[in-house]
Amino acid sequence: MKTIGLIGGMSWESSAEYYRIINQEVSRRLGPPHSAQILMYSVDFGQLERLQSSGRWDEAGALMADAALRLERGGADFILICANTMHKSIDAMRAAVRTPILHIVDPTAGAVRARNINKVGLLGTRYTMEETFYTARLEQNFGLQVLVPDAAGREVVHRVIFDELVSGIINPASRQAYRMVMAQLAQQGAEGIIFGCTEICLLVTAEDSPLPVFDTTRLHALAAVDEALKA
Repeated sequence: MKTIGLIGGMSWESSAEYYRIINQEVSRRLGPPHSAQILMYSVDFGQLERLQSSGRWDEAGALMADAALRLERGGADFILICANTMHKSIDAMRAAVRTPILHIVDPTAGAVRARNINKVGLLGTRYTMEETFYTARLEQNFGLQVLVPDAAGREVVHRVIFDELVSGIINPASRQAYRMVMAQLAQQGAEGIIFGCTEICLLVTAEDSPLPVFDTTRLHALAAVDEALKA
């Protein structure tokens, strides 16, 4: 079994989901009492969030590259960034380490394509929804058409992530707000919804959406198990 390197803490709430899903899946595939071989480096999200909000992405990238180096030195065979937004820094990380980094978009887009879906709605942080580092990979590498909420919807989705979900706050009113945003994306022609933030699965599930949903947290974690158990 390969050793999985996880860069967590963005937030630790969703990082715990990665740890749970990966270990449960390894046990399911290999049988109990098997569990995964994992190294985790957890960043201080408070520091990282300040760099994000002030546009200091080079400094944020340097922090992420340092985290990847620590996992490489610890013996990780491959690395996952347990977040969507910080894939903005993946080029800086890949320049710093030789260890492969499993991109969160790839298993997600693969699952979308497997459902014969061409047009997807994307929920995530403002950075993920509005910048091109994420949507361009979906569009250029996988031929998907990406829809994002309108300005008001993007503000709601972003605010709930940073004011509530990263701190483990689950608000029924916010769940209803997300349901409304997903319904609006369906009205715009989306055929599925990508939960493009690893905390979104803490608030809403497939039952809250009028469309098929693609939970990046789960899909990324399962892809890690595939890689770890690959012969």
